[in-house]
Amino acid sequence: MSIKGVIDSMNFSSSHLEDYFLNDDYIVETIKSVSVFEPKRWKETFKKSLTRNIIEAKILHTSTGLMLPIKRYSISPQKQTLEFAGLHGYTNKSKLLNELLCDLYEHIQDEVLTRLDIAIDFKGKIPNRVIKALCKSRTPFKFWNTTYYKTGKEKKTNVRLNIKTYNKAKKSNLDYELERLEFSFTSQYLQKTKIKDLKNLFVKMEKSIKKFSGLEVKIYPLSY
Repeated sequence: MSIKGVIDSMNFSSSHLEDYFLNDDYIVETIKSVSVFEPKRWKETFKKSLTRNIIEAKILHTSTGLMLPIKRYSISPQKQTLEFAGLHGYTNKSKLLNELLCDLYEHIQDEVLTRLDIAIDFKGKIPNRVIKALCKSRTPFKFWNTTYYKTGKEKKTNVRLNIKTYNKAKKSNLDYELERLEFSFTSQYLQKTKIKDLKNLFVKMEKSIKKFSGLEVKIYPLSY
């Protein structure tokens, strides 16, 4: 019997990203450009610092109060990337993120995926057999409340697949125990897959998850 895997984060890139937000429901705030640099504002909003490879940074403000990062990277300066992080949470923010993505979805079918995070939630603890399976090919590294599973060759991030576990109950202020196993598939794994072809990736990702964790997982599509 397979267990459920869900999309928690989805990033996509576009050469005309801001065109999707040219109405009164949105404001795009520039944080880093040729003439603007407000790194403190970025860190206050997203709790992360701007990195050197981000040559342009903006914040998308929605009428519902969401703030999403828009980035332009030095490796692909002709495109901007929009990040939807926390789609499968247990908060009102997750609900609003899903509603925004739902509104956009039919319009962004030809845009390219740059990251896709698959979350597997366990009520209580992640089974020991899963942790043992992860440790067969990767070494656990704990930082604050998150444990990252690293290969011998990778440094800060893996260019294809990052794996981590953490206590989701604490992050979402839940009144019951919930731990999350998360697989983050990045651009080299996704191979310029367009959003309209997202479902074609699921079998490949399910095999990768089984390879590293031993889990039979069924990935559920976004409900659009």
